[in-house]
Amino acid sequence: MAKRSLQTGVAYHGNRMPSHVRADMREIARADMDIVVHMFSHTDWERHKTVMKDIFAITEDAGMEVWVDNWGIGGAPGDKSHFLSYHPDAHMYNSDGTMHPFQVCLNSPEYRQFVKDWIDAVAEIGGKTVFWDEPFFPTPAPKYPGEPVVYTCRCPRCQKMFEERYGKPMPTLLCPEVDEFRSETLLDYFGEITSYSAANGMYNAVCVMLKPHYGISLDTLDRICSLPHLDNVGCDPYWYSAKAEDPYGFVYEKTKKNMQIARDYKKDHNVWIQTYHVPAGREEEIIEATAAAYDAGARTLLAWGFNGSESNDYRAANPERTWDITVEAMRRIRAEERDRHVAAKRAQFMV
Repeated sequence: MAKRSLQTGVAYHGNRMPSHVRADMREIARADMDIVVHMFSHTDWERHKTVMKDIFAITEDAGMEVWVDNWGIGGAPGDKSHFLSYHPDAHMYNSDGTMHPFQVCLNSPEYRQFVKDWIDAVAEIGGKTVFWDEPFFPTPAPKYPGEPVVYTCRCPRCQKMFEERYGKPMPTLLCPEVDEFRSETLLDYFGEITSYSAANGMYNAVCVMLKPHYGISLDTLDRICSLPHLDNVGCDPYWYSAKAEDPYGFVYEKTKKNMQIARDYKKDHNVWIQTYHVPAGREEEIIEATAAAYDAGARTLLAWGFNGSESNDYRAANPERTWDITVEAMRRIRAEERDRHVAAKRAQFMV
């Protein structure tokens, strides 16, 4: 089936019962969506692997494409990984010397092998697209203006690698050399795992946060765009979370930047619409934000998540209304895309 000029989709998680999944996938298909992003966490791998194979097949049988999210396999965002229980020396460390309780150092060779094993499992159960969800280095928000930034990772392994590269001890304060080292870490990590994923015949998509000091954000997305096996680059301009006063302007500006980077590096793109943490009475901002992303040039738009993320504590205040508005927002841009296509045909044939 040919890929449509506009693709819409939604993230789906919180349910591992195929009988319920069938009903939900039919509902998403009736909303005329193209993509469902399914989580495949460490727990899913160990406890629901066959079930997830069924869920992927159910989704495809409903006529939609599956993207597989590396949900929490190395820490946030997502469910916690069990990896660190077997490899405690792979923890990230903060620059103040404290150990990060659940985030994995990307320079750990054991972790990189673990991710490759995860990719093998994804391929085995029918995954064709891997969605690398918000890669970042945890950075606590400063408690007061001017407070030194506590960064990660400054574990013994990273300190040794930094000193070998720069000829001096790794600073405890964030500085250009540390920022460069962290960016190079992400570049090296993603180069290795996307190459491995591509060798398994899979398509690689990534979505980055907007925030600075996180290693890779929208401001620094171009740092990983040179990777030959990274096919699709995106961002999540979540205006509720950013407390943006103008949803349209906020989403339009961030999407426009994402689109320019994607064009510059000849990559596909993905842009996310926030449908979680939606305050009561503000659901219709989803229509405004979706229109903004479309107007800025996005043609792969996805919502986080299904039914207002009802299965999570971060769900919308009114999940059902949020989902209804989400479907309406996606249908509106679908209709606009069809109208554009018809208008172009009319201009071509009518004189």
